[in-house]
Amino acid sequence: MFLGEHPHTLDAKGRVILPARFRERLASGLVFAPAQDRCIDVFPLTGFERRVEELRALPREDERARAYLRIFLAGAQEEKPDAQGRVTVPPRLRAYAGLDRDLVVNGADEKVEIWDRGTWDAYRERAEDAFATLDRGFDR
Repeated sequence: MFLGEHPHTLDAKGRVILPARFRERLASGLVFAPAQDRCIDVFPLTGFERRVEELRALPREDERARAYLRIFLAGAQEEKPDAQGRVTVPPRLRAYAGLDRDLVVNGADEKVEIWDRGTWDAYRERAEDAFATLDRGFDR
């Protein structure tokens, strides 16, 4: 499980250093993919394969399901961290997530998220306000 909020920076070559505690699980390879909140999901290879299997179960005749699968897979890209734990974030995904220099790398259970710092701070503020008033009765 990936946990925690980790401030990082994007270097001039579009690379970010993965948090030390995430590196072992991502060392053999990872997949970047667009996330719905204008951040980037980072999956270990096996986690990405599980996510794709879930998406394959969506009804192909549903236009929204097809669109989601297309955007998700077209935006996905494999990467392998270098010896220092750095990965190059694909330019298309950097633009999608509005990544400039200051980032936040979050643990998000079975995946990691990369956020622009300002976008994350605004999102977190809204989400924390809602979190404080949520009850556990989510509709399932």
